[in-house]
Amino acid sequence: MSEHERVYTRPFVLMGLANLFTVSSFGSFYLFPLFLTHRGGSKADIGIMMGAFALSAVLCRPWISEMIDRIGRKRSYTFGCCIMTALPFSYLLFQGQIHEFYFSLILVRLIHGVGLAICFTAVFTYIADIVPGARLNEGIGMFGVTGLAGLAIGPVIAEAIINHFGFTAFFVSASLLAAFGLLIQLPLPESHSRSSNAAPASFFSLLRQSKILAVASLAFLFGFGLAASGGFVSPYGKEQHIAFVSIYYLGYSFSAVTTRLAGGKLADRVGERRVIPYALAITGLGLIMLLFLGGIPILVLSGIMTGCGHGLLFPCLNSLMIRGRAIHIRGKLTGVFTGALDAGSFLGSVILGYIGEEIGYSGLFLAAGLAVLGGLVISWRGLQGMEHQEI
Repeated sequence: MSEHERVYTRPFVLMGLANLFTVSSFGSFYLFPLFLTHRGGSKADIGIMMGAFALSAVLCRPWISEMIDRIGRKRSYTFGCCIMTALPFSYLLFQGQIHEFYFSLILVRLIHGVGLAICFTAVFTYIADIVPGARLNEGIGMFGVTGLAGLAIGPVIAEAIINHFGFTAFFVSASLLAAFGLLIQLPLPESHSRSSNAAPASFFSLLRQSKILAVASLAFLFGFGLAASGGFVSPYGKEQHIAFVSIYYLGYSFSAVTTRLAGGKLADRVGERRVIPYALAITGLGLIMLLFLGGIPILVLSGIMTGCGHGLLFPCLNSLMIRGRAIHIRGKLTGVFTGALDAGSFLGSVILGYIGEEIGYSGLFLAAGLAVLGGLVISWRGLQGMEHQEI
C-alpha cells in the first residue's frame, strides 16, 4: 500500500494521542456540575454554565474556521491547546457560593469554550487533509476513537480526584492533561498551506447551501442530545444515589469505540445517508431510556446505546459535510459542522436546564431524546444524493 493510500501514518497517530489528552481534559469537565452544585448552583445554573462553554464556540466559529484555512490547521490547534492548558487554573480563583462569582465564572467558561472550539475544528480538518478520500469515513471514525476514549478517561480521572483530593486537584489535573496534548503535537508538520489563487468562500455562503444546511441541522440536533448526556447525567445519577456515575461514560465510550472498530468502513461502503437514520434512532432512544433510571444497569445500557449512536453519527455527518470538497474550504466546512454541533449543545444546555428545573430530570431526558429523533425527518428528506455532491 502506497503512502498516499495509508490512513494510520505517523501524523495520524501523534495527532490522535494529542487529541486523547486534550479531550480527556475537556471530558473531565463533565463532572463540573458537581462543583456547581457544591457551590450552591441549581439545575438552571448548570445549564447556563455548561451552555456558556458551547455559546462561545458557536459565536467564534466563523472566525475560527477562517483562521484554520488561513494560518493552517496545526498552528491553530497549537493555539487552542495553549488555551485549554491555561484556563483550568483560572477556576481555582472561585471560592465561596456561586452567586458571589457568577458572571466571572461565565466569562471563564466562554474563553475556555473558544479553546476547545479551535482544537476541535482544527484537528478534524487536519485529519481530513491527511486521510485518503476513499477511506475518509474510516479515517475520521477511527481518529474519533481517541476522542471517545478521552471522554471516558476524563470523567473517571475527575471523579476519582474530586472524591479523594477535592476540586483544586481536579482543575490542576485538567490543565496537565491538556498540556500533554499540546506537547505531543508540536513536532508535526502543517497539513495544508493556503494557496494565493484559492477561490474565496465565506462561512455563511456555505451554510446557505441546502445540503450543507441539512447536515448542519442534524449536527445541531445531535448536539442538543449531547447536552443532556454531557451536562445532566452526573447530577441525575447523584440524585438517584448512584455511587459510580462515571460508569455511564465508560459504557458510552466503550460502545462508541466498539462501533468504530467493528463498522469503521461501513459508511464508506454503503454511504453515510443510509447509516444516519439508524444512528439517530439509537441515540434518541438511549436518552429516553434514562426516564427509567433506578440503578446502574439502566445507566450502563443508556450509555451503551447513546455511545453507539455517537460512534456512527459523528463520522458520518463530518464525512458527509466534507467529502469531495476543495481542500481550501475544509476548515470552513468543518467549522459549519462543529459550530452546529456546539449550537445544539449550547441551546440544549440552557433549554434542558430550565426543563429540568420545572419538571425534573425525566422531562429533561424525554425532551432531549425526542429532539434527536426529530432528525429522522431531515435525514429522510434533506440528504438525498448528497454523498456525491461537490463544491
